[in-house]
Amino acid sequence: MQLQEIDRVKTISKKDFIKNYFKPQKPVVIERFIEDWPAYTKWNLDYMAAVAGDKEVPLYDDRPVTHEDGFNEPHAKMKMKEYVDLLKREPTKFRIFLWNILKEVPILQKDYSYPDFGIKLMKGLPMLFFGGTNSHTFMHYDIDLANIFHFHFHGKKECILFDQKQNDYLYKIPHSLINREDIDMSNPDYEKWPALKKAKGYKTHLEHGEVLYMPEGYWHYMKYITPGFSMSLRAIARNPKNLAKAIYNIFWMRHYDNFMRRRKGQAWIDAKNRKAIDRTHKKLGIE
Repeated sequence: MQLQEIDRVKTISKKDFIKNYFKPQKPVVIERFIEDWPAYTKWNLDYMAAVAGDKEVPLYDDRPVTHEDGFNEPHAKMKMKEYVDLLKREPTKFRIFLWNILKEVPILQKDYSYPDFGIKLMKGLPMLFFGGTNSHTFMHYDIDLANIFHFHFHGKKECILFDQKQNDYLYKIPHSLINREDIDMSNPDYEKWPALKKAKGYKTHLEHGEVLYMPEGYWHYMKYITPGFSMSLRAIARNPKNLAKAIYNIFWMRHYDNFMRRRKGQAWIDAKNRKAIDRTHKKLGIE
């Protein structure tokens, strides 16, 4: 893969963010934007266990998708304090994905504010993401193709991004938001996945207090180098093409995929996985 380092700035004005990153739809890491938030000094794994320890949280791992899985359906559940103990004790594949802190733990709302980047953020959807050492997400993009501001706390994580123009090279699964789950995006096998050599993207590492801006519809792969967690705030897609894709995904694609899983079972999943390879190689003339 042809990966360049994501731009980094210490802080940024609203005017410069809009001009240099939002309008050209280019990612950026802002290193010192939230140091005035109480969360900057308070938010760590122990604090989360203290304020949300008895909350049951949804857990996901890196097992391949099967027809029995619903769309974004968790693989397990655990109390937050038990999960934090697990993260601190040993490596685990279990991650928390899309946990709504506004709904579940209202007291945490006092620890952050909604920054003014010059675009309107959706205030009802702050989401938390947790992971253990070496756990990772599949390469994917979000169903609503939103602009995402990813605020990282506690630990270090690796991030790899691609824009939608790279779809032909990423072995995208049809009727889905992910690529082939058996690709190791940290160290891909180019003999098995030759199209990835043509993919042009971005990479960075996030540490405590840093903010990653991911433009509309960007593919993202996150790997936790150490246990940690992040919060995402989002703004609706502005590009009409991306907005149309978001509406299609939300109101048709995910429901159609769930219907076909129920109707055809694992054969549907297996067929989609084969098509991801066939379509990618056919477009690039790869035998």
